[in-house]
Amino acid sequence: MPWVPPGQTVVLPGRGEMFVRRHQHPDPAAPTLLLLHGWTASADLQFFTAYQALAAHYSFVAIDHRGHGRGLRSAQPFSLEEVADDAAATVRALGIDRVVTVGYSMGGPISMHLAHRHPGLVSGLVVQATALEWKSTWTERLRWRAVRLLGPIIRSWVYPRWLHFGMARVLEADHSLLPYVAWIEAEVCRGDARSIVQAGHALSRHDARPWATRLGVPAASLITTADRLVLPGKQRALATALSAYVIELHGDHVSMWQHPEQFSDATLALVDHVTGRTGAQPGARSGDQAS
Repeated sequence: MPWVPPGQTVVLPGRGEMFVRRHQHPDPAAPTLLLLHGWTASADLQFFTAYQALAAHYSFVAIDHRGHGRGLRSAQPFSLEEVADDAAATVRALGIDRVVTVGYSMGGPISMHLAHRHPGLVSGLVVQATALEWKSTWTERLRWRAVRLLGPIIRSWVYPRWLHFGMARVLEADHSLLPYVAWIEAEVCRGDARSIVQAGHALSRHDARPWATRLGVPAASLITTADRLVLPGKQRALATALSAYVIELHGDHVSMWQHPEQFSDATLALVDHVTGRTGAQPGARSGDQAS
């Protein structure tokens, strides 16, 4: 398996047990990042290709959301707001005062809700391959109605085979991640089907347009320009709303696997911009690019 930071369980009274990966940088003054993964993924699946680059300069906590990966199991319906509150409670339980969030796909709305609901906790936002909303067109609304079919698919005996076929299409014959395919496939299968379906419904209702412009923290955005799941136009609309500094990566929604080195470099550059580690000024206009 690839390098991952040590894992630990954080007990949150009234909520449950949260599984997190935690890396503490030798420099106590290094900012702490909060890594928030996307729908159907886990912290490791989303960020393992960037873990080492981030660990060289920052402390970080990577959370598995409810029903995803090793995340807590709850009888309560999944909601983005409640998951954001899970993250806030975890950060506080670990004794961390402020974080810069890095949210990929579903992790973007969760990070935005975190900043909106717990403003003193978030000092900056990095959003990746995500959007302000996914319900403005009838095609989007129709597509989300099919989410209920995902539960039986995940539970079926053909799911691992379908997953293996999908990985073969994502990774070419000489790809650097080929040694980790079996590990990736096993990690994907950790999720709870009921929670994942509920998370899809929560995403279908998400709409941050009324309040995203008022978050008032430095922001940066990774635009995946060949993304067929979250269209680049949607991603750019979010970057504009956040007045975010932008880096573009020519890849699909699984760019962290397709282009691991570029994803790692871009993630570090976006975090550096928000924290000011490279001397860049946060809050550049949407549309600015870096290579």
